[in-house]
This record gives sequence, C-alpha cells and structure tokens, in this order.
Amino acid sequence: LRDNRIELVRASWHELSISVSDVSLSDEGQYTCSLFTMPVKTSKAFLTVLGVPEKPQITGFTSPVMEGERMQLTCKTSGSKPAADIRWFKNDKEVKDVKYLKEEDANRKTFTVSSTMDFLADRNDDGAVLSCRVDHESLNSTPQIAMQVLEIHYTPLVKIISSNSWPEEGQSIILTCESKGKPMPEPVLWTKDGGELPDPERMVVNGRVLSISFLNKTDNGTYRCEAKNPIGRNSTEYVLIVHDVFNTLLPTTVIPSLTTATVTTTVALTTSTTTSATAISTRDPNALAGQTGPDHALIGGIVAVVVFVTLCSIILLGRYLARHKGTYLTNEAKGAEDAPDADTAIINAEGSQVNAEEKKEYFI
Repeated sequence: LRDNRIELVRASWHELSISVSDVSLSDEGQYTCSLFTMPVKTSKAFLTVLGVPEKPQITGFTSPVMEGERMQLTCKTSGSKPAADIRWFKNDKEVKDVKYLKEEDANRKTFTVSSTMDFLADRNDDGAVLSCRVDHESLNSTPQIAMQVLEIHYTPLVKIISSNSWPEEGQSIILTCESKGKPMPEPVLWTKDGGELPDPERMVVNGRVLSISFLNKTDNGTYRCEAKNPIGRNSTEYVLIVHDVFNTLLPTTVIPSLTTATVTTTVALTTSTTTSATAISTRDPNALAGQTGPDHALIGGIVAVVVFVTLCSIILLGRYLARHKGTYLTNEAKGAEDAPDADTAIINAEGSQVNAEEKKEYFI
C-alpha cells in the first residue's frame, strides 16, 4: 500500500496490523494480507465505510405566518451511506403524514434524503417547535436535529366575564373583556345597544374592565366589547338583566283586588230587578314576598259571588210566585155568574150548596 494515511502498526511472524487515518469513501474495498512463507499464506478482509449525513436544513419556512395559510416545509440531508432516516416532530410529538424522498448522489455511493410536510397554520400552534430529526447508524445514537419556532398571527379572540351572575337593583357589576390575539389587540371598545355608554358617571371603563354601580332597570341591554389588531377585529356581547331586589325576610303589602259580578233577573209581565254584588278579595298582609301557589282569596271571592247570586235568584223566584197566585172558585160561587141580580145569585148559591161535597181551591 502506497498511501501516507496508511501506517504499519505491528509486524511479526504471525501478525501484521495497519491503521488508516482520515477514512474516506474511497478507502472502502477489499484488503489482502499476504505472508511470504513456503507456501505463501494470504487472508482477505472487506472494509465498509459509512457516509455520515450532513446537518439537516429546513426550507420553505416563513415567519410570521397568518392563520389559515398553508405551509410546505422540506427537511433535507446529503452524504449519507446508507440512506439516512428523517422524521418530523411538533413539540416532541411525531408527525406521521409526510412525504419521503431518497436520491443517489453523483458519486454513486452516498444518498440525499428529503422529507416534506404540509402544514396549515392555526392559532393553537403559535409558539410550537417544529423539528426535523435525522437518524443514521454512523451517528452513534446521537441524531442530528434542525428546529424552527412557529410564529402565527391571528385575529383577536374575545370573551366577557361577569362578576355577578344575578345582578339586582342597587348592586354593582364588573364586566371584564378578555381578548387574545397576535399581535396583541389594541384597547377594547365598550358600547351599549349599538351606541355609546349612556351614563359615564356610573359606567366607568378602565382598560378592558367596565364597572357599573347602583344598577337600575335602565341599565338593561346588550353590552358589546370589540377588540382589533392589524390582522382583523372581533367582538362579543353580554346581555344585562337587572332583577328586582329579592327579600324573603320582610312582608310585602298586597293591594286588595276587587272582583265585581252583576246579576240581572227579568220576570214576564213585571218590572225587572237588578241586583249587584261586590266581593272583595284580600290577601293576608303577613304573606311573604315571592310566595307562590293558587290565589285562595280570589277563588273564595268567586265562590261567594256564585252563592250570593244563587240565593238572590231563589228569593226573587219565591216573591214572584207569592204575588201571582192563580184565581180559584168555591162551590158557593157556582151559579152566581148567570144571576140577573144579587138576590137571585144568593138563592142560586144556596141551592148549589146541597150538592156541594167540599170546598176546593186551585192554584195555577
């Protein structure tokens, strides 16, 4: 061997050792050791040289990336023998959906390997680390890695948080507008029912916080919080409903409700009689506010009116029957109708008494 990189390390009657420095792919091949004895003895060995892959490079990456844009990233390494293996990771989680390509280099001994990943930018991936990892047997379990940190710009995400889930009159409420975006959103804008806040003295805006003191019914409405950045704008709404003060300890005075019914009874051949009845239904003044259930006072009033009307009808019918009894005839009057004078009528009446059995009265 005539190469300054090859040195004889040991020589004896039973062993020859050489060393090769700065090994290259050209050193790969079959080596023969010959021992000039009688007869000559030879031994052969094949030297395999591994091609160490170069440090990988990521191409196609731009920063920042707008949300919704699609990126195509390619990781490439050359000089590996045999062909190296490439894998993609996002925050230490391997990405499986990639394309793998292997090409032979011009020296026809080593390979260039590339892997391509399609990526859709999403706000949840902002700040994520993309890494391309090259594994090869020549690296002694220490892979080569190329990394890129994603920077994704997106429109603000807005949310309103209320400090009071059941606001009542006289209380206060604090509405906090949380906005997240990249770049950071500008100061938010508060509006009520599509216009400016109507009472700046009670409705105070401090940055992203809206404070409303001494709530009343006029504060009911829709409050909107709007945030924007150079990418776009977004908003959300909060519907405020101010409730009445709820107090179960103090009694509530209830104004009595009046129930009036008018009943008219008309009798033929007589004048009509009209009777008005008024029933007053009152509630227990000691009843608690917010008490629910049927209105017993109202039901009692209705029943009283019905009973009163029924009694009036019975009384009127009795009076009518008492005043209009039917005409009746007795046996004494029989025969007096056709008498020409009073004496004859008496005689006829007396004569008719002979055959009279009894007096009868007839009611119609």
